[in-house]
Amino acid sequence: MRRTFGSKLVLVLVLASLILSACSTFAPPPIPTDTPKPTSTNTAIPTNTAVPTSTPRPTSTPNIAATQHMDDLKTEAQDYFDRGYLTSVDGRFREYDDFEVEWAQLNWYQWLPLTDTVSDFYLTAHFKWESAYRNADISGCGFIFALQPNDDHYAVFLDRARILFLMSNGSGVRELGKTRGSGTVKIEEPTEADFALIVKDAYAYVLLNDDLIGEFTLSQSQSLRGRLGLTVLSGTNKDYGTRCEMTNLHAWIPK
Repeated sequence: MRRTFGSKLVLVLVLASLILSACSTFAPPPIPTDTPKPTSTNTAIPTNTAVPTSTPRPTSTPNIAATQHMDDLKTEAQDYFDRGYLTSVDGRFREYDDFEVEWAQLNWYQWLPLTDTVSDFYLTAHFKWESAYRNADISGCGFIFALQPNDDHYAVFLDRARILFLMSNGSGVRELGKTRGSGTVKIEEPTEADFALIVKDAYAYVLLNDDLIGEFTLSQSQSLRGRLGLTVLSGTNKDYGTRCEMTNLHAWIPK
């Protein structure tokens, strides 16, 4: 089963102490499969959703709509390059099927890995999420990156009020502090927004509706080349927990 984040997300010190304690008592070996497999102190049953697949790029004779769509993607990459988030615009696009998942385990997350292994990249989607309990703890859609065979990874979540940026490895899970930006948001009902994660060298940029929300410095001691993934963090055990939908899901990967 995959390692998930299972501590009360109230204070960073509390998060660190609880997860270090939890990870010292359970760490089952990963099972080599792409089905969603959270880990917990008891038997967790994951949501039965299909692994996202990539959508083929337009052929050499695309129709007008497909051509316009590809032009839009190139314009997006050029804009990120012009703003200093990319080192080049020479790359390829990966488009994925729409994604939807429900997860109902308080303060835990599960993930589904994508097929691509990358270092520098950007991954973006339109997020829409809701919780069965209006006053749920921090929760929302997110992305996984630098996922290793031993399940070390980074996880980034969009909550209604803030960005939660985590680093997970054999020492436990800890929240990364911001290098730049507020890291806070204010999303009213309905809870949806365009979300983008950009990684360049040892820096990660989180954009909400095309505005920079936070810049984060990544660890030099943890590999930054790994698989991408999609994830959801639940803020309640009630009913369906947290429901996450992702549309217009695509990545840019340098050549």
